[in-house]
Amino acid sequence: MKFGICNEIFQGWKLEDAMAFAKKIGYDGIELAPFTIAKYVTDISSDERMRIRNSAQRIGIEIVGIHWILVQAEGMHLTHPDKNVREKTSDYFCDLVEFCADISGRVIVVGSPKQRNVMEAVSYQQAWEYATEVFRKPVELAFERGIVICLEPLSPAETNFINKAEEAIQFLNQFNNPTFKLILDVKAMCSEQKPIPQIIKDSAEYLAHFHANDKNLKGPGFGDVDFYPIAAALKEIGYDKYVSVEVFKFDEGAEEIATKSIQYLRKVFNAKQ
Repeated sequence: MKFGICNEIFQGWKLEDAMAFAKKIGYDGIELAPFTIAKYVTDISSDERMRIRNSAQRIGIEIVGIHWILVQAEGMHLTHPDKNVREKTSDYFCDLVEFCADISGRVIVVGSPKQRNVMEAVSYQQAWEYATEVFRKPVELAFERGIVICLEPLSPAETNFINKAEEAIQFLNQFNNPTFKLILDVKAMCSEQKPIPQIIKDSAEYLAHFHANDKNLKGPGFGDVDFYPIAAALKEIGYDKYVSVEVFKFDEGAEEIATKSIQYLRKVFNAKQ
């Protein structure tokens, strides 16, 4: 099991300082939100990509991959009825694959709730077909570049498209591609009727990434979610990839969030089941 942390927690920090702090307190990797570097990944030069990659190598921390991929990137939508918008989105996903590979990342998390919402004039089946079309090219490119694209089921409070893990798996099965997999997020799974440990077990074959947080939008251990059965389920299925801390409320500040989160995660994952 490896532990990562998402870099947008470190508001106002230089990326290298965030990497160094995360490494110092025991994280194995850092997960980057592209908007913290530039509005569009196409604005990030090859020299800057090399600098990011080299900084991580020098500090001794892995770049897990990227998430929050469409924050600030305007004009993108997975289920839009306009084919030009869908093509633009698909092309930008290819740009994201290239960026992730260039910085030695391995995973791209596709959450983007607003940019996948089913619009009023679009049926759910149409939205499904549109999104399938958008993913075709980037999934093929990801296979070539050794990147895993991870689709994230999100709660109905966040989006009206793909709310359950089993639905995300149904979507993934259309591709049958080892580089298109599932990410599970604790906060999002709290909206499902099925217990989180059961969701994990039912998704074992597809699971390639995991976000640790609480339904209160804070870090693991900062709320009421019990991570002991979650950790037990992940260990039971033999999950050995990243568990990354992703939060949405930064009230406690980066240092406290990062430190207490990994302390709690290590405690629950080291517990005897």
